Amino acid sequence: MALTGIRDQPPADVSPATEPTRRRKLTPYWLLLPGILWLLVFFAAPLVYQASTSVQTGSLEEGFRVTWHLATYWDALTEYYPQFLRSVAYAATATVLCLALGYPLAYLIAFRAGRWRNVLMVLVIAPFFTSFLIRTLAWKTILSDGGPVVSALGALHILDLTDALGVTEGQRVLATPLAVVCGLTYNFLPFMILPLYTSLERIDPRLHEAAGDLYARPLTTFRKVTFPLSMPGVVAGTLLTFIPATGDYINAELLGSTDQKMIGNVIQSQFLRVLDYPTAAALSFILMAAILAMVTVYIRKSGTEDLV
Repeated sequence: MALTGIRDQPPADVSPATEPTRRRKLTPYWLLLPGILWLLVFFAAPLVYQASTSVQTGSLEEGFRVTWHLATYWDALTEYYPQFLRSVAYAATATVLCLALGYPLAYLIAFRAGRWRNVLMVLVIAPFFTSFLIRTLAWKTILSDGGPVVSALGALHILDLTDALGVTEGQRVLATPLAVVCGLTYNFLPFMILPLYTSLERIDPRLHEAAGDLYARPLTTFRKVTFPLSMPGVVAGTLLTFIPATGDYINAELLGSTDQKMIGNVIQSQFLRVLDYPTAAALSFILMAAILAMVTVYIRKSGTEDLV
C-alpha cells in the first residue's frame, strides 16, 4: 500500500503551473507563425527561385539549367547601367520634390489645420481610392501637347528653360524626363506626407512655446526643434518614396519614351518579351542589392540607425 501511494504521486520537482507557463511562453511564437509562413511562401521561396534562375543558362526552347554562370550579373550590369543610373536619378529627384511639397503640407495639417485636419487627411489619401494606372493615365492627359498645362508653360517661357536644361523637348512635356518625374512625384507623394504627419503630430506643442519663451525666432525654432524631432518621419518618407520609385516602370512606360526607360522597364521586358529569365533575375538582384546598400548608408548618415 505504501509503495502504491508513492507511485501515484507526481514527481516532487514538477510544478502544476509548469505546463501553463510553457504554453504562455510559446503563445507569441504561435501568433508569429502565420506571418512567418507567409514570408517563407511568398518572399523567401521566390527569392531563392530567382537566385537559382540568375545563374542558369539555356533558352526557352531548350530549357534552362543551373550552370552557376555568374557572368550574367556582369553582362547585365555593363549593358544596362544607363537605365540603373537613370532610375536612381529619377527616383532621387522625385523624392526631393515629394519632400519639398509634402513637408509644408504635413506641417500645416499637424499644427495649423485645426478642425480641417481630418478633411485634409482624407484629401491626402484620396488618390489611393483610384488605380495607380488610372492616375498615371490622367497625367498623360494633363501633360498632353495641346493641353492647358503645356500652353501655360509655353506662354510663360518655362518650356524654353526646361528645354535648355534637357528635361523637355521643344514645346512638349510628354515623352520627356520631366513628365516621368512629375508622374513619380504625384503617385508617391502620399507616401511622403503620411510618415511626416505622423512624426510631426507627435511633437509636443509646448516645445515650440518654450523656444518662443527663449526668444527663438520661428525659423530658429523650426531648425533647432521641429525638423530634428521630425527626422524619423523624413527618413521613413524618403525610403517609402525612393525605394518603389526606383523600381517603377509604369510612369516611364506611359509618360516617357524609349529614351526615358528605367530599369523596371528593362526587367519587365526581359521577363515578358525577350524571355531572357537569367538576365531579368540578375537585374532584379542587382537592383535589390544597390537599393539595400544605398538605404543602409542613408540611414546611418541620417543618424537613425535604430531603423536598420
